[in-house]
Amino acid sequence: MKTFKWFISQVEELGGISLLGYKCLRYGTPFRGKLWLKQIERVGIDSLPVIVLSSAFIGMVFILQTFYALRKFGAESMVGVSLALAMVRELGPVFTGVMLAARAGAAMAAELGSMRVTEQIDAMEAMAINPISYLIVPRILALTLVSPILTSISDFIGVVAGYAIGVWVLEVNPGAFVGNIEKYVDFSDIYYGLIKSCVFGALVGLICCYKGYSVKGGAEGVGRATTESVVFSLVMILITDYILTALMF
Repeated sequence: MKTFKWFISQVEELGGISLLGYKCLRYGTPFRGKLWLKQIERVGIDSLPVIVLSSAFIGMVFILQTFYALRKFGAESMVGVSLALAMVRELGPVFTGVMLAARAGAAMAAELGSMRVTEQIDAMEAMAINPISYLIVPRILALTLVSPILTSISDFIGVVAGYAIGVWVLEVNPGAFVGNIEKYVDFSDIYYGLIKSCVFGALVGLICCYKGYSVKGGAEGVGRATTESVVFSLVMILITDYILTALMF
């Protein structure tokens, strides 16, 4: 019985998120450029250091694990292209989406939730200010735009860090490392990865804004909504990643 109730609640959540997305498309005007740029700064620039640092270590760890696995088959020269394909297709988009959900998405849910429980959103509605266009649309657009940019940076940093470890520590031939990347990594791999990142960014923004916007129960509800926004975003990123991978590749 509990499982059935949980399933129904998740379906209701998906319905609410879908309805919010529809409202953003229908009632998202007028476009508020200043608010959008402010959210881009908060989401993008503030998230950049942690993504750069984490991407570097992801690239280094991946190159170590892949090198020792490929060495058993005498294919050490393919370590570079393995890293590049993994970064542009999967690790870059998924990792960036996860980091944005954990950092920016949680902050959005907490901020909107606090505004809801303190009746600031109700006050906006009473003054005939559309909270959808004023609060939610700029945040979702900011995440959608920033996500592919941060993903590109993550891909680049991960490959460069992997190159440094592979060439300078593991003594992989630098010509083979770079040459195989140029030979086997197509533009479509990068393009599809960036499409994924756009979808993940929009998904994170929509889920986290919905959780914060629909908060109930005071301060306790804000904390619960913040946690649920991150968890639900991570699950949906992985599910969506599988669907997009099956369709694209």
